[in-house]
Amino acid sequence: MTKSIAPVLLLVFNRPETTARVFEEIRKARPNKLYVAADGPRKERANEKALCEETRRIATAVDWPCKVKTLFRRENLGCGKAVSSAITWFFKNEEMGIIIEDDCLPDPSFFTFCSTLLVKYKNNKKVGSISGGNFQHGGGISVKESYFFSRYPHIWGWASWRRAWSKYDLIMSDWLRIKSNGSKLEELFVSNDEKRVFSKWFDEIHSHPAITWDVQWIFAFWKSKMLSVYPNRNLVVNIGFSGESTHTMESRKFLSQIKLESIHSLIHPSKVERNVAADTFTFNRWFNTKWYMNVMWFLPFWARAFLKKSFGR
Repeated sequence: MTKSIAPVLLLVFNRPETTARVFEEIRKARPNKLYVAADGPRKERANEKALCEETRRIATAVDWPCKVKTLFRRENLGCGKAVSSAITWFFKNEEMGIIIEDDCLPDPSFFTFCSTLLVKYKNNKKVGSISGGNFQHGGGISVKESYFFSRYPHIWGWASWRRAWSKYDLIMSDWLRIKSNGSKLEELFVSNDEKRVFSKWFDEIHSHPAITWDVQWIFAFWKSKMLSVYPNRNLVVNIGFSGESTHTMESRKFLSQIKLESIHSLIHPSKVERNVAADTFTFNRWFNTKWYMNVMWFLPFWARAFLKKSFGR
């Protein structure tokens, strides 16, 4: 794999402890370019300004040859606008790069894995992202190659290109038009179950786009018929779960089983095609039963609380 590390965007907010651990792995990778974006503190949280300032200090403590650019918000924009606008800013400056949040701890091989495949699939419009996470543990599939392709763009440490992110739309302008067009709606999904689950999700986020950004990325991904690289080993673990986390006991049990792994050499698949078995497992494991509960732990606490109120039984 390449030793040249692609530009990195680090998304931070108010967690100095997790940021320090993630930044240490970035420091080991020594990218030549580091972008740091931070949302502003919330006015109603008295101590948050100090936490945000400390987090920003940690995230920019570069001690290797590196060009650093920052996007520090004075006011709080919320998860949807803050993260999506930061990624847009990143891709205005870079044609391709790696994106990682302050609670996603990567294995060192994550950076070379992403950097190598960013170059390999640079001009392949079928490939829209490179994911660092593998959620096939507990009954999923494994392949002999180093990675395969999925329609689900996992975002716990990922990479992409300007050409792919250009399809993104925070407010999902096309959703109602597609929803009202029977043939277009059928094209968006691969099964009736997926349509049932994600139509509800798209409806809710279309009505409240500020609460998150990644649902809109899934919509753009599917609308553009893109696929994501899915590593055969898990290259990123989430270290951000705390007492505020709102997810099921089953999800908590599964999370405790996810381990950090490495990929040191690449065996490439012969074709760019979706692994149906892996996607079926992903859908049934995460989305098909009480989907609003199973996926909420991907979201920030206040977004999870909102969705729980909207869809809770």
